Amino acid sequence: MSVTHIRAALETALNNITPALATAWQNAPYTPISGTPYQRVTILTGEPDNREFGASYTEQGYMQVDLCYPQNAGAGAAESRFELLRAFFKRGVTLINGGITTTITATPELSPAYLDGDRFIRPVKIRFHAYISQ
Repeated sequence: MSVTHIRAALETALNNITPALATAWQNAPYTPISGTPYQRVTILTGEPDNREFGASYTEQGYMQVDLCYPQNAGAGAAESRFELLRAFFKRGVTLINGGITTTITATPELSPAYLDGDRFIRPVKIRFHAYISQ
C-alpha cells in the first residue's frame, strides 16, 4: 500500500497548484483539447533502498510531469509552468498520506523538449523518497 499512498500524496499536491492545468493521470482516460495545454503524469519507482536489515525500507523514485503545450507557440509558457512546479515541489517539501511521509529529495529538473503530434513536450522530474516502517 505504500506506493498507493505515495502516489496519492504527490498527485494531490500537483492537483492543488494554481492556476490549475488539465491533467492526464496515469492509466486514466483523457482526451486533449486541440490548442490547449495540459500535463501528463507518471509515477516511477526505483529499487527500494534497503540499507538496514529488517522489514523497513525507503521507497524512492520520481514523478514525471510532461508539460504538453501547443507547437509553434514558443517555449515560454511551458517553462513558466516548470518554474511554478519547481517552486511548489522544493527540495525538502514533505507530503503526508495514509501515515506515510513522502519527501521531495532534489530540486525538480527540466529535461530536453521533444515534439509529439501537435505538442511541444517539456518533461519535468520530481524526485522523492518515503521511509516505510514495517
